[in-house]
Amino acid sequence: MKTNDLKKDTRILLQNGWYAKLLDNKKGNIRFAEVHGIVTEMGFIYSHDIVAYDVPGKPGWQTDIEYTKSQLDCHRMNQDLLGG
Repeated sequence: MKTNDLKKDTRILLQNGWYAKLLDNKKGNIRFAEVHGIVTEMGFIYSHDIVAYDVPGKPGWQTDIEYTKSQLDCHRMNQDLLGG
C-alpha cells in the first residue's frame, strides 16, 4: 500500500520502532500523527519513516509499504544531510 493511501486513524509502525496514529488524510512527504514513544506527542513525521500499518481484522502488521519517488528523494536527502 502506498503511504499516500493510508487514512486518518490508521495505526502505523515507524522506522525507529515507535507506534503512531495518523491524524490526517494528506498525501506527500510529511504526515501529521500522534506518536507513542517515550512520551505521547502530536507532530509531523516523514512518510518514508512508515514501515508498517495495522489493518483491523488482519493478524500482524502489514509491511507492503510503497513510497513515491518524491518520498524516496526526501529520504535520500535526509540521509545525505545526516551523513549516513
